[in-house]
Amino acid sequence: MSDEKEQAAPHIETSPASPEIELGMGDAALPGAHKGGFQRLPTAPVNLPATDVGPSEDLPPLPDAEWVAPVRVRHGMSGWALGLAVMALGASFFVGWTFPLGLAAAIVSIVALRRPWDSRVVAGWALALSILSVLYSAGWLLWLAHQQHLVS
Repeated sequence: MSDEKEQAAPHIETSPASPEIELGMGDAALPGAHKGGFQRLPTAPVNLPATDVGPSEDLPPLPDAEWVAPVRVRHGMSGWALGLAVMALGASFFVGWTFPLGLAAAIVSIVALRRPWDSRVVAGWALALSILSVLYSAGWLLWLAHQQHLVS
């Protein structure tokens, strides 16, 4: 048994690598190291394609196409006036001191009536309801003055 232990491993002959094989003699890459695959930082701006911003003087217009400007939607004051008038009328059913709210609704509705893009129907209803709320508040204030014997 001692003879078996003394026997060495068989010797294997190797030849040098052929020139077609690349030997990785460079440094080993650390985890997370840049490997040359990125062209920009992850947070850098993205290049966007050019968009059409309208007709240009450089190119002749197409025969059947024309540039249409986008329609701007304008939000009017008539809705605000109607909401304010409804709140003023609702509050004037219970107390008389809410007449400034009715006056504010009347002013906003008059401004809405003078603007061409506001709904005239909604602004008209707002003006009518605000006048009604001012009259109802005035009725409450007159009733209160009569109860306090300020008006005979």
